[in-house]
Amino acid sequence: MGSKKKTILISTVILILMLLSALIIKIPLPEISMVPEPVFSIGGLSITNSFIAMLLGDLFIFLLVWVGTKKMELVPRGAQNFVEMIVAGAYDFAEDVAGKENARKYFPLVMSIFLFVLVSNWIELLPGVDTIGVIHKIGEGHGYAVSSFLGLQNLVAAKGPYQLAAFARTPSTDLNLTVGLALISVIYTQIAGIQVKGLGYFKRFIDLSNPLNFFVGLLEIVSETAKIISFSFRLFGNLFAGTVLLFVMTFLVPLFLVLPFYGLEVFVGFIQAFVFAILTLIFLVLAVSHHGEEKSESSESNESMPGELVNS
Repeated sequence: MGSKKKTILISTVILILMLLSALIIKIPLPEISMVPEPVFSIGGLSITNSFIAMLLGDLFIFLLVWVGTKKMELVPRGAQNFVEMIVAGAYDFAEDVAGKENARKYFPLVMSIFLFVLVSNWIELLPGVDTIGVIHKIGEGHGYAVSSFLGLQNLVAAKGPYQLAAFARTPSTDLNLTVGLALISVIYTQIAGIQVKGLGYFKRFIDLSNPLNFFVGLLEIVSETAKIISFSFRLFGNLFAGTVLLFVMTFLVPLFLVLPFYGLEVFVGFIQAFVFAILTLIFLVLAVSHHGEEKSESSESNESMPGELVNS
C-alpha cells in the first residue's frame, strides 16, 4: 500500500472515530466560571484552585532552575545547557531592545515575569487541570448526575444536582492574578523612573508651564491607568477564552478534534507571556530615558552633518 493510500485510510479512520465519538460518547461540559473555586480554607482564608495551580507552576520553575544550576560546569550540558540557552537568548534579546545598561538592571524582573506567565498559561494543557476535583451539590436541575467507576465518582451527561470544583485551574484565568501582575509591572515602572530622574519624573504627569503641557500630563495619567487595564484583561481574556474553547471542543467531539486547539493554546500562551514581558521592558526603558538628552544629541548630530559634507 502506497503512502498516499495509507494517509487517506488513516484520515478516514480518524474522521469515523471523531463522528462516532460525537454521537456515542457524551461527556458533561465543565462549569464555566470567571471566579476561581475555593478548594479548602486555612484559618478562614480560602485557598482557590487557581492559587494551587500557581504554586505548582512556581514549584516547577524553582525545580527547573535548581536542576539546571545545582552542579555548574565550565562546559554546560544537560539541564544546565538548557537553562543557560534560554537565559542567554532572552538576555541578548533584552540587550537589543533596551541596551546593555537597562538590560542588566531590568532583565531579572522581565525574565521572571515571562517565565511565570508562560508556565501559568501552559498549565491549562496538563491532564487533570479543570477536570479532577471535588464533586459538590449545587441544586436540582442545575448540574449533572453522578456515577461511580472503580470506586471513583464522576459526572455524567445527564441532569442532576452536582457540579465539579476542580483542584487546579489555569492561574491566568483568575483576574486577581493578572491584575496583580499588571500592578507590579506599572508600579515598578514608576519606581524605576523616580530612581533615575528623581522627583522630576512627576513632571510628565503634572506640568503647569502651559495649558498644552498640563493637558498632555493628564493624558499620561490616563495612559498609565490604561496600562493596568490592558495588561490584566488582555492576558485574562485570551487565556479564559482558550480554556473555554478546549472545554467546548472536547464536549462536542471528544476524540481528536481538540488536538489542533492544544497546539493553538501552546502558541497563544507563549505569545501572551512574551507580550507581557516585552511591554514591561519597553515601558521601563521609556520611563528612565532622558528625552532632553536624546534631543540634544540628535540636534548635535544634525548640526555636524553639513560640516562633514563640506569636508568631504
